[in-house]
Amino acid sequence: MHKFMITVATTAAILLAGSTAWKSAAAPNEGAAGVSTAVQSMTPIKKAACQGWGPFCGPGYVRACGPYRCWCRPCY
Repeated sequence: MHKFMITVATTAAILLAGSTAWKSAAAPNEGAAGVSTAVQSMTPIKKAACQGWGPFCGPGYVRACGPYRCWCRPCY
């Protein structure tokens, strides 16, 4: 019985110490003003390449074919 009480007391002490040390890392709710400032600080995402290395064209180019020949054109 003595070991059980020591185990319960130790577990309670560890849980109490852990609960007081734990802090939430969530961002505070800033409302609509916070969203607009967050959007203004972001940079636009630009596509680097539409495809990787293909059998005919390198990154950033796609194969385009006309009536008489094919070529590599930049992707848009």
